[in-house]
Amino acid sequence: MENIFDIKTEHDFLAASLKTFRYQYDNIEVYKKFVDYLKINPEEIERLDKIPFLPIEMFKNHQILDKNVSTELFFQSSGTTQMNLSKHFIADENIYQESIYKSFEQFIGKPEDFIFLGLLPSYLEKQNSSLIYMVDYLMKKSDKPENGYFLYNHEDLFKLLNHLKDKKVILFGVSFALLDFLDFCKSNTQTLKHSDTLTVIETGGMKGRKEEMTKDELLKILQKGFKTDEIYSEYSMTELLSQAYSLGQNEYQCPNWMRVLIRNVEDPFSYEKEGKTGAINIIDLANIHSCSFIATQDLGKIVGDKFQVLGRIDHSDIRGCSLLVS
Repeated sequence: MENIFDIKTEHDFLAASLKTFRYQYDNIEVYKKFVDYLKINPEEIERLDKIPFLPIEMFKNHQILDKNVSTELFFQSSGTTQMNLSKHFIADENIYQESIYKSFEQFIGKPEDFIFLGLLPSYLEKQNSSLIYMVDYLMKKSDKPENGYFLYNHEDLFKLLNHLKDKKVILFGVSFALLDFLDFCKSNTQTLKHSDTLTVIETGGMKGRKEEMTKDELLKILQKGFKTDEIYSEYSMTELLSQAYSLGQNEYQCPNWMRVLIRNVEDPFSYEKEGKTGAINIIDLANIHSCSFIATQDLGKIVGDKFQVLGRIDHSDIRGCSLLVS
């Protein structure tokens, strides 16, 4: 396979996607069964919107892995121990690492230029988190002595942020933990110093820990509390090896080897026009050894060359099951 990270044009992306689709049809058993179940001839596929997208629920019950490789490394979705959690097996760490680096560099800057802090308690407390792997890797490339994670030690984070107010800092935080930190500051009458060099990257994740709110409401609270307009968002998931970034306004940009299509919620084989809400399909060409074509259960819409994430489809497992291969 050509290097996906060299993709420059839409023609390049289409060619790489079609080649990846045919390779994965031939070499990933679950995906082949899914495509055959739909009675689709891979040789007749010439457009992105004709490629079958594998329902993301398949990662909960099947090993989605290239038959030519073996691996013991996997990432696991967050959730309770009672839930059936998705597993994404990683055959080539180098691909994931290059995706992490180049995505971050494309939208934010070179990791070596930043101090990285992580406020990710729910992920640190579980094993096999792709998010923790990502932040660990960025910290390693940064190699700054101040890099580090915080669980619930809000006082330490408060002091460090004020101490580093003149240095370029990236704070990755799960949404509820960022709000908890701001609640701590408010209840203790602690005020963060204004910083032109702090960037907060929220990674989503309320999951019953806080009252649900819109992304726009969340961003406004974080901007006020952290005294910075630089409140970004990162969009990825266990089943992906690439990340999209929003540099504000809840509008995400994909790296050159990733695309989003918006499918009709009721008809998964038709697609919505720009500006109309539907379910998010993702092409992630970094997923060379699993599946690059995933039908998620997130709602969104296309806005120009960007996309918005608008929440989850209700009863997502029920809707997805109608397309699964038994």
